[in-house]
Amino acid sequence: MHANAVRIHETGGPEVLMYEAIELSDPGPGEALVRHHAIGLNFIDVYLRTGLYPLPGFPSGLGFEAAGIVEAVGEGVEVVAPGDRVAYAGGAPGAYAEARLIAADRLVKLPESLDFDQGAAMMLQGMTVEYLIHRTHEVQPGDFVLFHAAAGGVGLIACQWLDRIGAKVIGTVGSEEKAALARAHGCHHPINYRSENFVERVREITDGKGVRVVYDSIGKDTWEGSLDCLQPRGLMVSYGNASGPVAAVNLGILAQKGSLYVTRPTLFTYTASREDLVLSAGRLFEAVESGAVKLNINQRYELENVAQAHRDLEDRKTTGSSVILPLRPI
Repeated sequence: MHANAVRIHETGGPEVLMYEAIELSDPGPGEALVRHHAIGLNFIDVYLRTGLYPLPGFPSGLGFEAAGIVEAVGEGVEVVAPGDRVAYAGGAPGAYAEARLIAADRLVKLPESLDFDQGAAMMLQGMTVEYLIHRTHEVQPGDFVLFHAAAGGVGLIACQWLDRIGAKVIGTVGSEEKAALARAHGCHHPINYRSENFVERVREITDGKGVRVVYDSIGKDTWEGSLDCLQPRGLMVSYGNASGPVAAVNLGILAQKGSLYVTRPTLFTYTASREDLVLSAGRLFEAVESGAVKLNINQRYELENVAQAHRDLEDRKTTGSSVILPLRPI
């Protein structure tokens, strides 16, 4: 069957994103054919497009997250069936498409209470929050936590979820509008990094003690400041590189700043097994269905206009989550 997709034939700026027709075969053993109703947009897509994260070859699809309906399954597939509403985050890149083949064990059934836009917008960002606050570090009630990019897609989910746990949430944002947005979603102490020194403000908010854990998706611009926000034996969680990768680290700095811990986790490691994937998605679905976490889908783009979506994401013009919608009626 034919489907339209966005692929790249080389790394570079948004202009390398090509909207083109692809041919899909029938599902092979262990595979499912999924017709997408909505597709997620995430910063990891930019990392792959620019070459920061290497791809195995070209042409290559992009996108790790989408929601839709299973149209067919291959031999041996038992976890989903044709007609199932499903969502996913992970596997090989290729979600920027009207339809695709994907390993069936990467799919989870989408609860009837959640629509496809929610499914596409929540999986990668929501499961990222789940593993960060429950498994990379088990946040406890009363913990001071610093979450960078608090008004972004991951940040708004994290602020709500951390607030539900009972943590004391400090978040960095880039404008007063974003500060108000973060505050409305459970961030108790938003800090505008453009007008305030976030290290000094964190020290003021915590009475000089620092935070137990920093969640940092910004990278090189916030690395040193993030370390200075930690209390002794605190944990630095570096899970993204929006401002560029962190340079070589002198491990002795961790000793000087209080026997600090550092980790560089990824969602794909934390959901590598089917068991962990189902656990993470189940916790996320429960948080959303209960109303504890509300999704903010603030941008929608047509599949043919993905280049603009990438520009907006890189220019930090987006808030909350974004979804990409296939052009073809379904």
